Amino acid sequence: MPSFPTLKTGAVAQYPSARTRQYSTQVLRFIDGREQRFRGHGAPLRKWTIRLTLLDEAELTQIASFFAAQGGRAGTFSFTDPWEGTVYPNCSFDGDSLDAEFGGEARGRTSVTVRENRG
Repeated sequence: MPSFPTLKTGAVAQYPSARTRQYSTQVLRFIDGREQRFRGHGAPLRKWTIRLTLLDEAELTQIASFFAAQGGRAGTFSFTDPWEGTVYPNCSFDGDSLDAEFGGEARGRTSVTVRENRG
């Protein structure tokens, strides 16, 4: 399975990047006002917003090529959490378009959102 590319420094992300955890809870409300709650998933789904700046042409091309090879949201790959170092084997991009800009030598930038998949 392909892995999300790393930068020349070996890092996956740069500051400021963000991560979130999404829980799935269903709430049933009864006529008398009581509630009953059910967990939709046993564990939260993780999502990372990776912002990359000051990329050289090779790094930006590597990320853009990886995104194209995955077909945006269609592909799956492994992703290493930049905060914990944990490898999540079933991830995909959260969108079908990549906003990448090359503004000169070592001035490339892009931002992608990676999400963990169930299964």
